[in-house]
Amino acid sequence: MKENYEKYVTTMRKIADIDNAAVLLGWDKEVNMPPKGAAFRSQQIATLAGISHEMFLEKDFVSNLKKLEANKQKLSLKARRNVEITSKKQNRSNKLSTEFVMESSKAISEGYHAWLKAREQKDYGVFKKAFRKLVDLKKEECELVGYDNHPYEALMDQFEPGAKVADLDILFADVKKQLIRFTKKIATYPQVDNSFLKKKYPHQKQWDFGLEILKRIGYDFDAGRQDISPHPFTTNFAPSDVRVTTRIDERNFGSMTWSCIHEGGHALYEQGLPPQEYGLPSGLAVSLGIHESQSRLWENNVGRSLPFWEANLPLAKKYFGANLKGVGAVKFFKAINKVHPSLIRVESDELYYHFHILIRYEIEKGLIEGTYSVDNLNEVWNEKYKEYLGVKVPNDLKGILQDIHWAYGSIGYFPTYSLGSFYAAQFYAKAKKDIRGLEKQIAAGDSSQLLAWLRENVHRHGSTYSAAKLCKKITGEELNFKYFMSYARKKYKAIYDM
Repeated sequence: MKENYEKYVTTMRKIADIDNAAVLLGWDKEVNMPPKGAAFRSQQIATLAGISHEMFLEKDFVSNLKKLEANKQKLSLKARRNVEITSKKQNRSNKLSTEFVMESSKAISEGYHAWLKAREQKDYGVFKKAFRKLVDLKKEECELVGYDNHPYEALMDQFEPGAKVADLDILFADVKKQLIRFTKKIATYPQVDNSFLKKKYPHQKQWDFGLEILKRIGYDFDAGRQDISPHPFTTNFAPSDVRVTTRIDERNFGSMTWSCIHEGGHALYEQGLPPQEYGLPSGLAVSLGIHESQSRLWENNVGRSLPFWEANLPLAKKYFGANLKGVGAVKFFKAINKVHPSLIRVESDELYYHFHILIRYEIEKGLIEGTYSVDNLNEVWNEKYKEYLGVKVPNDLKGILQDIHWAYGSIGYFPTYSLGSFYAAQFYAKAKKDIRGLEKQIAAGDSSQLLAWLRENVHRHGSTYSAAKLCKKITGEELNFKYFMSYARKKYKAIYDM
């Protein structure tokens, strides 16, 4: 089996090379590409997607993988897991023709540019035609690949393998029940003042400050870079080349700051994956829920904590001294954790954030099962924001057009954001037990032991363990919502003097 496995590895790495070339074109599309390059760029990415798909389903590769699958008990745990994951992916891919894959890739590229134009005009109608095509393709994909209980599961499985609608329905029911009650209780207490965060923070100073923060949490700029894009994202071509983007609002200190920390958390995960496993599942993140656990852990459990700003407020004052004059660490800590409903998901506090995800989950599930139509989806969106957050959406830019995910055809992705926060709370609780004086270290400006703990417990494993098994391996139990609520209650009772 050794020769067969080596042959499998060689092909997988060639496919990874093709895929990463397409990802590089995608990164360039969002960061550097001139507007007139859009049409040919869509074609180029679609061509590479087709080549990768054909290589993955090439006769000899399929035959060799079947031999490995039949004899997987002779393989090591990591090799066996690689074969199992690849076989599952191949079974799915085998149900999709090359023409379908290329059509989907082209629709995604066209959808992205339609989304950009729609955002410019603040008009969902400009995006509607392209989005309808994407949704129709996703519905078709569900039927082609198959599902057990609900068609939406066929899409979720790409992002959070094994996720079930029934389980998420229960989870979001708990979110509604417990978080709604808690946020309503917070609303009865005097609101914290965050007005100093809305002063003018110059573009270049924010950029420089963001680079410093990324360095302080351990992001390796010799293996990455940061750029500007309409929607912040992280992309990678290998652990030695992991890139992040951010966006800057001169009237919102938090927009860039927590974008940098959030994407930095994603990037730290990618930079910590084992380079010797390049191209293999064991060299990839296990799920987007676990990926989000890394970004949310750094963004919220660390980046919105009092210890972090005891260490980093002096740096902020170095860049923005006039705006932060007289602001101490406690006042700053309370301000950045203000609980208040907002229109924009990425600018939401960490409690109301999950209402944003709940809305997207309900809409996506409804689109796929036919409850909702693309035609009037902006109206559905606006109604749900009024119901769950009590806010009125003024225009489509601040409503249904705010996220890039649907323009990319990423339906089934959003639930992983909430899963990530819940994993993060559970992991961070365990890290505090394992690392003596962790928060004192963070207050002293040293988060290196936390990063080392994450490297050891999460990053190095890649996809060797499923998300559920990894969680149990790290914490001794399955994902448990109580850790998030315990973290939230302790933190916000202190902030609002409850």
